[in-house]
Amino acid sequence: NRNRSMIIKILGAAAGGGFPQWNCNGIHSANVRTGKAGYRARTQSSLAISAGGKNWVLLNASPDLRQQIADNSELHPDKNGPLRNSPIKAVVVTNADVDHIIGLINLRERQPFAIYGSERVLATLNANSIFNVCAPDVVPRIPLALDMPVRLSSAGTDLGITIEPFAVPGKIALFLEQGSASANYGSRDGDTIGLEIKDDKTGKSFFYVPGCAEVDAPLAARIKGAELIFFDGTLYTDDEMLTQGLLNKTGKRMGHISMSGSDGSVAAFEPLNVKRRIYVHINNSNPVLDEGSKERKHVEAAGWEVGYDGMEIRL
Repeated sequence: NRNRSMIIKILGAAAGGGFPQWNCNGIHSANVRTGKAGYRARTQSSLAISAGGKNWVLLNASPDLRQQIADNSELHPDKNGPLRNSPIKAVVVTNADVDHIIGLINLRERQPFAIYGSERVLATLNANSIFNVCAPDVVPRIPLALDMPVRLSSAGTDLGITIEPFAVPGKIALFLEQGSASANYGSRDGDTIGLEIKDDKTGKSFFYVPGCAEVDAPLAARIKGAELIFFDGTLYTDDEMLTQGLLNKTGKRMGHISMSGSDGSVAAFEPLNVKRRIYVHINNSNPVLDEGSKERKHVEAAGWEVGYDGMEIRL
């Protein structure tokens, strides 16, 4: 029964730039653009969740949000409602990366909803006046304290979902790096968060960690035995953008763990008994986007799924 489960939809499974990326002629972007078999286009990183299917919460707001709303009828205005209405009642942002916050600008027009984020991320929104198109008098910005569960609500409506934010190893957004001389580019707790999301009615929960630099001991302990996780799938190998001639940065430099290798996510999850593991935030350089590749076969043999736009899970 759709009304008795938490519904999770992947709105966008790609990393920043989407797939294909607008200016990329790398092998994978070129193949998906020409419609080669085994490739599927993806928009930029976001999930939508609902306890029952009426009110929806976005987990990150990608630059592709307008298209994502158009592509998912659950997010359309109620045709029997007032002339201006939306089932989108809240947005939770996990970091200040452009691909996770710019979509907020699509939600202008004085439509009430709530923005939740760490104080570090909300400070980025507050420092940039363009985000005031989401008028603060109707769109409150609600700070999240790490390791403190928060029951989501909007304009007095209980959304039936509790989230608990927690710090994960990461990095500040690229556009905030200037002047930062530290080895981790100034990253502090709250720059990148993961979320545990619980349905208040059923008690079932899942994890959302779209950006992560490593599976350290605290993260491993937190997610061990989990029912479901959506996890950072940016790169397959740390140097793939270098070897493909796309960018002069490694995954570690960007604050992203790779899938493969002894320090990759496939290996890190092996002892954790997480029942269902789905990669999201997948970069256009990642060979797992080719459904026939050996890399795709490797992650699937290890029990992982590669997320795609429109994928729906009920918990």
